[in-house]
Amino acid sequence: MRVVADYDLCESNGVCEALAPTVFEVGEDDYLYVLQEEPSEELRADVEAAVDRCPKQALRLEG
Repeated sequence: MRVVADYDLCESNGVCEALAPTVFEVGEDDYLYVLQEEPSEELRADVEAAVDRCPKQALRLEG
């Protein structure tokens, strides 16, 4: 699984970080950082929840 973020759509509101904090982080500069572009399968449920709940649909999973 690979996480892809569309930074043009992202508003850095932190929903993804709240759901999968080991994968996503909104920095002090208010930009989203994907900490793990290829997270382990153990994190799939959290990452899928983050993707599904992104208010701007700025996240997607490949694979």
